[in-house]
Amino acid sequence: MIMFNSDYLEGAHEKIIKRLAETNLVQTIGYGEDEYCAHAKEMIRKELGDDNAYIEFLVGGTQTNTTVLDYLMRSHEGVIAATTGHIACHESGAIEATGHKVITLPEHNGKITAQQIEEYVLGHLNDESKEHMVKPKVVFIAFSTEEGTLYTKAELKSIYEVCNKYKLYLYLDGARLGYGLTSEKCDLSLQDIYNYTDVFYIGGTKVGALFGEAVVFKSTTCYDEFKYYIKQKGGLLAKGRLLGIQYECLFEKENDECLYFSIARHANAMAMKLKQAFLDAGFSLYRDSYTNQQFPILPDSLIAKLKDNYSFNYWCRINEHESAVRFCTSWATKEENVDSFISDLNRLK
Repeated sequence: MIMFNSDYLEGAHEKIIKRLAETNLVQTIGYGEDEYCAHAKEMIRKELGDDNAYIEFLVGGTQTNTTVLDYLMRSHEGVIAATTGHIACHESGAIEATGHKVITLPEHNGKITAQQIEEYVLGHLNDESKEHMVKPKVVFIAFSTEEGTLYTKAELKSIYEVCNKYKLYLYLDGARLGYGLTSEKCDLSLQDIYNYTDVFYIGGTKVGALFGEAVVFKSTTCYDEFKYYIKQKGGLLAKGRLLGIQYECLFEKENDECLYFSIARHANAMAMKLKQAFLDAGFSLYRDSYTNQQFPILPDSLIAKLKDNYSFNYWCRINEHESAVRFCTSWATKEENVDSFISDLNRLK
């Protein structure tokens, strides 16, 4: 069975496994206070262009979203997100479990707009009974989105300006940040993400690491007590050096590019090869994604045949005979597996 279900089906990049083995018996201080974490943070700060950026390592995406958002909000405040946002539909109510409402806005190609955010905030501010309702405090977006789509630099800047205007935090879920930034359609850099958000994270779990997410607070965003929240939420890993070592590897450069980005670029190349195969075979796309997630619309009869040898995700019903499905490539996707699938697709269609 060849699997295209997600981008965390494999373990970790071989350089990370090797480095973890090499450092296995080195003694270090716990809880991320070790030299590996310190060096990894320095490496990331260099890429961000700000020596004062505040960085902490957590273990997984839902844990990271829950910890950061709870930190940014008081008990009567909520977070704005697209209806398709991860915190709205794929985190088992984790944000609501901390006492904060997820305020959903209709998505447009997987995204929300600055205009939507401003209209909602003004609606709240101008309501005579606003104290009876949850107050919006944070805007949540993802890059790339749950639908594999990308915010442009102009869109991100506009959202950030609206957030600043109304004293909202802008938080970016970067679980698939590597795949977004290396997309052929991306006009953003890592520095742009840093400049036009208040907090974001550099996802490792889906991009080459065994586990781990690097949370980045802009140097002007209050982070004084964030580590208390990490501990309280169970996210302060005793063997924190395991996270630092992985991010050291991911941000080491070869041919002037960090490993993190070079392996993400491979995933996108494999996804584009799948995308072109679906188009060449005459199938349409549910979303026009240029990242590692692809959403072809296929006949249900063909889906049943393909599932004999391939695993992928059902996404949504299109009509009586067709469904949208998701194919997800990763940093470790083998081109021969992609070629095998394309051959069978053309044979079975």
